[in-house]
Amino acid sequence: MGTHAFLSPSSPAWVNYEEDKLDRVFFAAQAARRGIEFHAFAHDAIRLRIKLPDLRSTINMYVNDAIGYGMTPEQILYYSDNCYGHADCVGFRNNTLRIHDLKTGVNEVSMAQLRVYAALFCLEYRFKPNEIAIELRIYQNNNVKLEIPEPGDIFLVMDRIRIFDKRINELKAEVTS
Repeated sequence: MGTHAFLSPSSPAWVNYEEDKLDRVFFAAQAARRGIEFHAFAHDAIRLRIKLPDLRSTINMYVNDAIGYGMTPEQILYYSDNCYGHADCVGFRNNTLRIHDLKTGVNEVSMAQLRVYAALFCLEYRFKPNEIAIELRIYQNNNVKLEIPEPGDIFLVMDRIRIFDKRINELKAEVTS
């Protein structure tokens, strides 16, 4: 109960796959499962403050930096029922907001997700992005990608959240009337 076979009747797209497509989809699903396991391991290591060997590996750098900065893993950032999320790691100390994200895939990712988390943090805790320091990091492929966003970029995301949240509430009211 509660499980689905890889070749599930409820998701029958695989019927039309060639073998090479099946291979790609299978390995992508395995990578996603492994990513979930890495996140769970990192969460527990950070929560328990268990440092890993000082190696230049993605998971080790991510866990050790989060512990070093006293960050909270899997931190919910909430603006409304229409806009919230769980950031991999968040820390706010000495007027500096740090948001770290662990990426286990190989494809290049953007900082956009972390900018949204920063905007949510500022909205939830009523900070202005120009009155705090913000540091965003993505840990992936044994490297750390760092961004110090411009306050204006975070203000822009905050404005979009407010405007779109209001609009979604208006649309919800139309649907229920």
